[in-house]
Amino acid sequence: MDRNIAPGFLGWVSHLVLTHRSRLANLARNEGLSEQDALEAVQEAFETFLVLPQARELIASEEDSAKFLTVIVKNEARNFRRRNQRRHRYYAQSPSDDLLKASETLDPEELILEAEKHLAVLGCLKKLKEMQQLVIKLRLFHGNGGDEIAEILKLSPGNVATILTRAKADLRECLVG
Repeated sequence: MDRNIAPGFLGWVSHLVLTHRSRLANLARNEGLSEQDALEAVQEAFETFLVLPQARELIASEEDSAKFLTVIVKNEARNFRRRNQRRHRYYAQSPSDDLLKASETLDPEELILEAEKHLAVLGCLKKLKEMQQLVIKLRLFHGNGGDEIAEILKLSPGNVATILTRAKADLRECLVG
């Protein structure tokens, strides 16, 4: 190991980072990530690696450590790619798309009523906090489950449930009042 690296576990991890960072970033890129996303995935993998008890057991074997890191990076890269795809789907579709589809089948009066309802909901949505808006849109407009929303927004499922409950109450109050 390099003399400038601290001894012990953190020194060992520093050595792993310096030795394997570019190989792991290339691995993440091969999983379909951009250069920036690949570096983020590698960083997240190292963070995960640091908190795993198994990592400390591998301090004596650089080869086993590298293999373990490879598995973690592949998993992080795949999860990163899935999260990005879900975000893309979320931002690619808008509730107004449903209104446009409805315009093909509704008569003009019904269409006006639907548009007014739509505008009322959008107005109330804009009054919600940003995180509430995201949770409501993912849940109600896109049909994502609580666990999916938690993964997309990197929150706990309990936190998502609380945000959703408060957001629904705020929406009801806004729409009725």
